[in-house]
Amino acid sequence: MGEKIFMKRGHTTIGVPRSIFSKNAYKGQVTLFIILAIVVVVFSVVIYMFYPQLKITLGGGAKNPTEFIQLCLEDKINENVELLSLQGGSLNPEHYFLYNNEKVEYLCYTNSYYEPCVMQQPFLRQHIEDELKESVNELSRECFEEMKKSYERRGYNVKLNLGEETFRLFPERVVANFNHTLTLTKEDSERYKEFSIVINNNLYELVSIAISILNFETKYGDSETTTYMNFYHDLKVEKKKQGDGTTVYILTNRDTGEKFQFASRSYIWPSGYGISGITSGAIRE
Repeated sequence: MGEKIFMKRGHTTIGVPRSIFSKNAYKGQVTLFIILAIVVVVFSVVIYMFYPQLKITLGGGAKNPTEFIQLCLEDKINENVELLSLQGGSLNPEHYFLYNNEKVEYLCYTNSYYEPCVMQQPFLRQHIEDELKESVNELSRECFEEMKKSYERRGYNVKLNLGEETFRLFPERVVANFNHTLTLTKEDSERYKEFSIVINNNLYELVSIAISILNFETKYGDSETTTYMNFYHDLKVEKKKQGDGTTVYILTNRDTGEKFQFASRSYIWPSGYGISGITSGAIRE
């Protein structure tokens, strides 16, 4: 018959098989596990969606002000360096060639037949540095303000003076300098002057090679890419000729995978001029 549990209801005693309680307990456990699983999934989604904001608020486990700013900004700087490299040095290119669904900016361009192209960014390196500075300007202010609040919550008297922010491309690295002064006072006083973030990226070298190629484009409407690869053994230079006279250059570091790509249009010829079967195409690969 199986073991029963006796329950009293009013003046009547009822015997209920223990298996009923076991089944109900099992169902309750299953329901509890399902609810817990849903909570874990929802929590994970929230963390994924709001991690950048949480990272700013919590400081990402930073031990000091310098580390706080590094953790708060380095991901965004890395992201923007990569985007600039794929788009010819601009975050929002206005005059570009659409190549593999990427807006590759014209760094040298002419719309006239038989004419050399004209440099569109004559100070390319400086232009990229200015783009980087502009791209993190708002976020950097948020990071420094949140750092100030985090130390105030810990009982510090905080004085923050904001100064100039600069970005510089150097061989093998990108350096961001924030000339801000932070003074923390509790029992003692600590002073931090100038915050720096160093990103390991050799965009400097790729941009230098791009400038050299562009100088050939302005004079001859072309460049000899094998010369660069013979000199830089870790460099891969691709020259993608398009139907409308555009050339897309892709410079890649074979060791790191870092790349810089840009477009040029120089000494173009009328459609079919001198060669049968050649027609002009839309600005798209």
